[in-house]
Amino acid sequence: MEARAGVSKQDIREQIWDYMESQNLADFPRPVHHRIPNFKGSYLACQSIKDLDIFARTQEVKVDPDKPLEGVRLLALQSKKTLLVPTPRLRTGLFNRITPPPGATKDVLRKCATSQGVRNYSAPVGLDSRVLVDLVVVGSVAVSEKGWRIGKGEGYADLEYAMMVSMGAVSQGTPVVTIVHDCQVVDIPEALLEDHDLTVDYILTPTRVIATGCERPKPAGIIWSKISCEMMRRIPILRSLRSREKQAGKDVTLQDEHQPLPEPHSQHTAPPSTVRRPRDPPQRESGPMQAEGVPSDTVYVGNLPRDTRVSELKRALRGRGAAPLRLTWQGPQHRAFLHYQDPAAAQQAVSCLQGLHLGANTLRVALARQQPASDLVGSCAREPHPDHCPAI
Repeated sequence: MEARAGVSKQDIREQIWDYMESQNLADFPRPVHHRIPNFKGSYLACQSIKDLDIFARTQEVKVDPDKPLEGVRLLALQSKKTLLVPTPRLRTGLFNRITPPPGATKDVLRKCATSQGVRNYSAPVGLDSRVLVDLVVVGSVAVSEKGWRIGKGEGYADLEYAMMVSMGAVSQGTPVVTIVHDCQVVDIPEALLEDHDLTVDYILTPTRVIATGCERPKPAGIIWSKISCEMMRRIPILRSLRSREKQAGKDVTLQDEHQPLPEPHSQHTAPPSTVRRPRDPPQRESGPMQAEGVPSDTVYVGNLPRDTRVSELKRALRGRGAAPLRLTWQGPQHRAFLHYQDPAAAQQAVSCLQGLHLGANTLRVALARQQPASDLVGSCAREPHPDHCPAI
């Protein structure tokens, strides 16, 4: 499978996701859009890691929690290696150490390797823990034979690696492996790569083991100028690492440090994408006052890219399991309103949609009634009606 010429990272992601679904290569959970895609044959691809000398020598292995990597997590536990799995969205730290119960059977180890097992059989690893990772295994949406990688667009794998460098847990010599379907191995233009992008040394597919021989340097640590104040607010471990590096005399100036922090009431969760995103237009003097009379079952979605189609948003919502009963589209104002069955469903949708990307933009998602009044000017959030606004 070849990537089209003149494409962006998002174009390549969409091409891979669409192809895997259309050819029925995808596996649970589906649809694979906006995910690290699981695929038929992922377990077979994972088995190939046993043939790598680096796996035999490994004592501590960090494996991402993605579904297609479940087989590697199981092999690590069966081989009695120390298994580290990143915490979801880095909210409570960097790693969890998976600790099976004494005398765990094969069936219990299989459970430990699943996402549920990661939650039930893990303990957090603090910054002061002496961690030395011998092998890093990451998921990918696309990867090239040269070792250039594209993730799902949220930047967590890149940030996790940079944080491990800052902790002294990995070095430039620490090998990085990814597990993908053969169709995910594509040509990636070098112009798309950035300094923070993680590269891989080995690609495992159901039919191939590819040693990339990649010579492009991996991230040498956290690039603080690409970290936002909002990310610092949402990821406590970043604050700890920044304090340490500041004491060591490093430049830790943030991307938007000269700008005021978001208001405390904001529910926007910024994922660690290091792509600069357009800022919303300045608010009017009505400021942060909450809107009155807005139904509590309505969700506001803002910062939509200028050229976004409603079908793209609807597909993204389905991918997060947050499809509304009705959608009011206001593309020219770069926003939309999602109408759910009840307030509880709306609140759940807000949680599911945090960190959602369309293109290079991180969408702003919150209950509409908690938005500043200026964000609702001219909207139909208060009493949506098909005669006044396009409801889809």
